Amino acid sequence: MFKKVLGVFSNDLAIDLGTANTLVLVKGKGISINEPSVVAIQYDKRGRENILAVGQEAKDMVG
Repeated sequence: MFKKVLGVFSNDLAIDLGTANTLVLVKGKGISINEPSVVAIQYDKRGRENILAVGQEAKDMVG
């Protein structure tokens, strides 16, 4: 999801970490990313967290 904005980080970027959706807005372009605020995490045998997916992909895993 964040691959779309790599290299664009500047004062012209706004991030809205909402409850349901996360929005990234780029000045002059509008909404660049509008994804569900969901992270799919799996714990390994040692209890360490592994991020499996974020955004829509993670929401699709939930159902």
